[in-house]
Amino acid sequence: MDAVASTARLVTVAHGTRQVAGNEVARELTSLAGEVLGVPATASYVELSEPLFASVVAGLAEPAVAVPLLLSTGFHMRQDLPEAVEGAGAPVRLGRPLGPDPLLAAAQADRLREAGAEPGCPVTMVAAGSSDAEALPQLAEAAELLAAEWGGPVRVSTLTALGERPAQVVQPGDAVSPYLLSGGYFADRARRESLEAGAAVVAGVIGPHPRVVELVVARARTLWTTSTERDASV
Repeated sequence: MDAVASTARLVTVAHGTRQVAGNEVARELTSLAGEVLGVPATASYVELSEPLFASVVAGLAEPAVAVPLLLSTGFHMRQDLPEAVEGAGAPVRLGRPLGPDPLLAAAQADRLREAGAEPGCPVTMVAAGSSDAEALPQLAEAAELLAAEWGGPVRVSTLTALGERPAQVVQPGDAVSPYLLSGGYFADRARRESLEAGAAVVAGVIGPHPRVVELVVARARTLWTTSTERDASV
């Protein structure tokens, strides 16, 4: 165990889904990361599942670091989560989105191999999508990281808002990598639309992969270090 601080708490925040199994991904990641860090850990959600992030941070009795389990920027990162932190019951240091990151790309490549994708074959990365213009460059970076890890070309598609849909991007015979942390509506839709477009293989969602646990732990350590350094300088 590698305790970050005896008074620290790790809070993660995922989007949330109506599918129970999808919400378990956040809980498992959070539990595993908390064990590595040696701190209490709580999984929360923006919506659609309890506990809600706003309620968790409002009830805090000790300082916390909040690691979003969101893969790119958007409305929740810009408005919902900062507003919740302002109403927190104790100091909370809010991190940036989980992606893009090489550790996520490594997890995606593993999921592609598990699904039987031919190493180096063309891949379409399918994301949920966002109306935030800054999300598209982040998705492009995530695709570049996956291409470097996979050793083959990676195109980008989105299911909503900005970007092109799977029907426009997926080529017959492609492998598809859902840029999604957990199962739910978007994962089901990504699989269905990709197969309809001619995909040969659709990998599973990223899920509670060891590399994702490693990433959550790294983000929490960085947030706590930044927070304690800032407090020491005051």
